[in-house]
Amino acid sequence: MTVLVNLIVTLGMLYVVPAGLRLIDPAGLRTAARLWPVPAALGALCLWLPRGIPATVLAALYAAAALALATRAPARLLEARRRSRAGGSAGGAPPRTTVSGPAEVAVCTALVSPSIAAAALVAERAGYRLFGFDLDILALTVPHFHFAGFTAALVAGLVCRAGATAPATTATTAPATAPGAAGLSRWAAYSVPGGTLLVLLGYFVDDWAELAGAVVLTTGMWAVALLTWRDIRPGARDRTTGALLGSSAAVLVATMLLALWWAAGEATGIAHPTLTWMAATHGLGNALGFALCSVLAWRRLSRLSAG
Repeated sequence: MTVLVNLIVTLGMLYVVPAGLRLIDPAGLRTAARLWPVPAALGALCLWLPRGIPATVLAALYAAAALALATRAPARLLEARRRSRAGGSAGGAPPRTTVSGPAEVAVCTALVSPSIAAAALVAERAGYRLFGFDLDILALTVPHFHFAGFTAALVAGLVCRAGATAPATTATTAPATAPGAAGLSRWAAYSVPGGTLLVLLGYFVDDWAELAGAVVLTTGMWAVALLTWRDIRPGARDRTTGALLGSSAAVLVATMLLALWWAAGEATGIAHPTLTWMAATHGLGNALGFALCSVLAWRRLSRLSAG
């Protein structure tokens, strides 16, 4: 399991996060995205070293970069609130990269999530049971907050942003105009961060609280999948982008069912997959099928829109 988890985390650190930053704000986060591979390489390297001082130091350097990224979130929320009170930007519409409301909540959740993953990484590499958690749980927290935390919240925000700016030109030519799409996209943008937070709180409360978080997160991710499949995918200008969007949506149906099954099993005692099996199915599916396909697709959409 360790090798698979390390490969998944490496993918998240080195590609998904910097690519996602460019999708959040190509101008405002350009420098952060360009420099991110440096601390990410250190963080990825520490995964393959034995636990000890060298691995802990490298993890701490990555954590410092993740913390610096997290400090961007409060400023974005304040700016979004200011724009909302002022009625948006010139012309009355918020700019595409600074959308107020639920989309910004999701985006800011994405910005904060790597710092939570990095804190778990530092403790795990040091062999320290942070808050009493087993080292295996800390190791799994790292990919969880790079993907369920960063990527899931990012995509939920992008989907909501596409609906919020319709019918103006967005990163996709298929704005969320289907009946109920606006409400569904807002639900996704709120429930994905909310479910992620509830799952985190469940670590400290009990398995039932974690199950509640898994239910909220799953409904939010299924909303993202539905909106992606129904409203975003049809507007893709080429088959590759459409296939990537379709794959990311379809994979979520299965991977989030697995998450519900595991959380229900932990809470009720029914038979459920082991952590190793979950890493090989839920974890790998979310990393490659959802996260990677989503980021690749949205980058293609953004380049087509810019062109």
